[in-house]
Amino acid sequence: MSLTQVPFGTTDGKEVIEYTLTNGNGVSVKILNYGGTITHLMAPDKSGTFGDVVLGYDSLSGYQQAGNPYFGSLIGRYGNRIANGKFTLDGKTYTLALNNNGNTLHGGNKGFDKVVWTGNPLSDSSLQLTYHSVDGEEGYPGNLHTEVVYTLTGNNELKIEYKASTDKATPINLTNHAYFNLSAGADSTVLDHELQLKADKYTAVNAKLIPTGQLPDVKGTPFDFNTAKKIGNDIGKVEGGFDHNWVLTKGAGLEQIGALYHPASGRYMEVFTTEPGVQFYSGNFLDGTLTNTKGGKKYVKHAGLCLETQHFPDSPNQPSFPSTILKPGETYTQTTVYKFSTK
Repeated sequence: MSLTQVPFGTTDGKEVIEYTLTNGNGVSVKILNYGGTITHLMAPDKSGTFGDVVLGYDSLSGYQQAGNPYFGSLIGRYGNRIANGKFTLDGKTYTLALNNNGNTLHGGNKGFDKVVWTGNPLSDSSLQLTYHSVDGEEGYPGNLHTEVVYTLTGNNELKIEYKASTDKATPINLTNHAYFNLSAGADSTVLDHELQLKADKYTAVNAKLIPTGQLPDVKGTPFDFNTAKKIGNDIGKVEGGFDHNWVLTKGAGLEQIGALYHPASGRYMEVFTTEPGVQFYSGNFLDGTLTNTKGGKKYVKHAGLCLETQHFPDSPNQPSFPSTILKPGETYTQTTVYKFSTK
């Protein structure tokens, strides 16, 4: 195992560093302290050829360009959407930035994806990132101390462990927004990838992708991924493509909840999480216009997909959903693992 670091530019007067974790099998992951961003993830195909299975950019300016769709970033304080940028907590109404069709998305105008975290290598295989979000930042209450540990194991697992504490009750929903393409760039889209998700229900949404509160069954619909199927099979039956939260069929602990397979390369990625939901996003808004991409590649519609393990969208306004409120004296935790192999 090894952990190395190199400079990656500066922003807000702070140095941005790219850390590289590499295991004994040659699998490696590169992570910035800017936004906790996963920039590269090298995994072998069935013939042993390594390829980069995440979308990203060659430079810091790429990650800071207008319209960067959160490639590889840590998302907070609240991943996904909050309706109308408002929620009421302990009798007080809080107002957030409206950065997505009149709603709040992924923490606001300057979420956790756009700040410089403090990096601390814990070992040859683990990197700790910490960030202190002050009371009132992006409209959220409470001073929130957040710690995220990325670990690359000898079994080709990328483990992400999240922890947070606050001095005032606040909503929290942390996740990572990596865009995967297991073809490592050989295929321009992920429509040939086979996805399996252990979920009997999903959160129905309105035209602005805000949950209605209903949890329809996936059975007999394009949302049924209990048996693995190609993403392209049913995507045309879902207006706009997949960008929904699946209600996972699982207990409270760390469990395998899904898998992604690219038959041509043989790359296989299993997903484990402690979270009750996963947002499967099929890269619907990618349109080939992003600049400073790795190798100048055009990231067209469906060039990558996200499996964002999370609590449900708009939970602060949906009393029937699992609570996302963290209170003083409590510790928020979340663990997600992406495990790479071939078949």
